[in-house]
Amino acid sequence: MYKVFIDHKPVIFIEKKEISTEFKSIKVKDIKSIKKDVKPLLVDVTLDAPLQVVCDDPKASFEEVFKKHRKITAAGGLVKRKETYLMIKRNGLWDIPKGKIDKGEDPQEAAIREVMEECGINGHEIIRPLVTTYHTMKAKGKPAIKKTEWYLMKYKGRKETYPQRNEGITKAKWMSEEHMLSMRGRTYGSINEVLDKFVQLKEERKKKKASLS
Repeated sequence: MYKVFIDHKPVIFIEKKEISTEFKSIKVKDIKSIKKDVKPLLVDVTLDAPLQVVCDDPKASFEEVFKKHRKITAAGGLVKRKETYLMIKRNGLWDIPKGKIDKGEDPQEAAIREVMEECGINGHEIIRPLVTTYHTMKAKGKPAIKKTEWYLMKYKGRKETYPQRNEGITKAKWMSEEHMLSMRGRTYGSINEVLDKFVQLKEERKKKKASLS
């Protein structure tokens, strides 16, 4: 399965055997234009009721549908300090620090650098990969698709932050887990995917711990 956020709405590429009759669907062969064929179907799509693109090979179909989009790669991190998590307010919405990967740069290095630049902290470390997200956007007025590699990080340094205002960031704030998760549905589409993956991993850890006790 491949998931992409179009206009912040989830669209999943899946095989016919995986289709749910509860959600809207379209056959990949019927997609000639994202604007004309896909976007009109997004009206009633929600985080928990995605649009399904039915195909034989999700990976190949995903690549075919977006082959004319400009490809952008980025990396970011969900940073934990004690019992709080670092969120930023970008262009009026709460977000998680991320940014473009420089040419020749490793995604993990890029994630560390972007968190440092956007929040003004230093000394944070990667714990583990978290999730890969895709979302569409405009780049220099043309359609683009951004692939972002996300990592879970830890940080033991000072609490003070310095938001990168020239990137539209007005706040960098340490939030409780409850406060952070309350942003689901009120933030950028792909950020919801990061929050969902965080919750999923936490539940998996709980189950594993219970099975060992």
